Amino acid sequence: MAVILLVRHGVTDTIGRSLSGRTPGVHLNDEGRRQAERLGEYLGRKNVAAIYASPMERAVETAAPIAARTGHSPLVRPRLNEMDFGAWSGLTFDELDALEQWRRFNVNRTGVRPPGGEHVIDVQERMIAELEELRNRGPSEVVVVVGHADPLKTVLSYYLGFSLELLSRIELSPASMSELFLDGWTSCVRSMNVTVY
Repeated sequence: MAVILLVRHGVTDTIGRSLSGRTPGVHLNDEGRRQAERLGEYLGRKNVAAIYASPMERAVETAAPIAARTGHSPLVRPRLNEMDFGAWSGLTFDELDALEQWRRFNVNRTGVRPPGGEHVIDVQERMIAELEELRNRGPSEVVVVVGHADPLKTVLSYYLGFSLELLSRIELSPASMSELFLDGWTSCVRSMNVTVY
């Protein structure tokens, strides 16, 4: 049975203020770095075989202390990237709330694509393809995957078997962990949104 620990990156100054998406240069703030260090301390006591991360700076920075404590270099995987929010990337939530299409997106995720961005079904497809590949690499390994809230929520939606329309019902706090057990044709979500800070 493969164990995959899904980790959301730590706190940045943009969380709760603006939609970072794939905007470059968004780094962990002091609190986020402390959260990442605590994750490193906690996961350093686990038998972690590999660490994979989104290419965004905030994910790589969250993975770094885990890597330091486990003796593994984080491997950047493009399919773990944040959702591409297209023209919405970098806008504040006040700016977004004024947009009709943003409001429709939040009540009908599968029916609305961000302008110039990625459809949520495509996000789920690439994330699941990545995790299934990781499952096949080491069926008895514990691996850490550091990514972003929406893509990680699509993974949990898939393995729990519920609609992408219900993503807002999943809470994934910054620097939280969710645990997947994948065994053959079966899967089990063992925990969600666990924090160690």
